[in-house]
Amino acid sequence: MAKSVNKVILVGNLGKDPELKYTPNQVAVLKMSIATNERFKDKEGQWQDRTEWHNVVFWQRLAEVAAQYLKKGSKVYLEGRLQTHSWDDKQTNQKKYMTEVVVDEMVLLGGRGTGEGGSGHTAEGAEGGSRAGSNNFDQQVPDSEHAPSSPIADEDIPF
Repeated sequence: MAKSVNKVILVGNLGKDPELKYTPNQVAVLKMSIATNERFKDKEGQWQDRTEWHNVVFWQRLAEVAAQYLKKGSKVYLEGRLQTHSWDDKQTNQKKYMTEVVVDEMVLLGGRGTGEGGSGHTAEGAEGGSRAGSNNFDQQVPDSEHAPSSPIADEDIPF
C-alpha cells in the first residue's frame, strides 16, 4: 500500500480564550478555533478580505502548555493532521460531521507581553517532548536600517 500524507500547517489568531478540560481518565484536552486570513483582488480590482475559521484540538501535555500561553488574539503556528468525527443529531436524526486539526506542534508567535504569546517558544506533542528554540526561522522584527526602502507591490511578484 502506498504511503499517504495527512499534514496541516496553520498560522493564525485565536478567536477566544482556550478552555482546558480533562477526560474521565484525566487526559488533558483543549479545543479552540483559530482564524486565518486571505487577501485578494476581486473582478473589479478591489481588495477583499476573507477569514476562515479552523477547529483545532490539543491533547495531553501540549494541551496544558497551550492553555497556559494562548489567549484570545494570540498569533500561533500550528502543525497537525485532519480528523473528522461523525454523530447522529438527536433533534433532526441526521448524521453530522465535524473536521478538526489535531495539533502535534505549536510555535507561539508575537512579542512577549503583547497578548500574542511569547516570541519563539515552541512545543511539540507527547511523542516528541518539548523543544524550545529549535525552529529554523528568525522571528525577530528586522531593524529599520535593514528593512526594504519601498514596499513590495503586486507587480514585483514573479508569479
